Amino acid sequence: MVLGELIVEDKGKITGQRVLDANGPKIETSMTTEGTYRGTDATEIATYWSIPQEDGIMYGEGQGVITTKDGQEMATWTGQGVGKSTAGKIRFCGSIFFKASLDGGKLSFLNNLVGVFEFEADEQGNCSSKVWEWK
Repeated sequence: MVLGELIVEDKGKITGQRVLDANGPKIETSMTTEGTYRGTDATEIATYWSIPQEDGIMYGEGQGVITTKDGQEMATWTGQGVGKSTAGKIRFCGSIFFKASLDGGKLSFLNNLVGVFEFEADEQGNCSSKVWEWK
């Protein structure tokens, strides 16, 4: 696997959590972030769920909507990854799949793009992520 250029680096806050299934447990987390997608400022809202596995590892899946700051364009993503909690932080790494309009806009480069991400959140609800293009 070869990683291409960094597509986005964003930062934000966890906006909510809820228990989807106490027997898993399966926990849902929502967040809002701001970042730059190849020079275009955008905001993102996203939600993911995670389930603990053996040895402190967690499996999770998520989805999100990216909107340019001027509100003119949107793109979406779905992703999945594995994570682990250590020292008051949770960190996930995985794959992310984008969809966007093909109208030649600022986010159109995301259409059908596959990326590799890392995501981190701390106990205060701060979160950040980076996504690299997968080639």
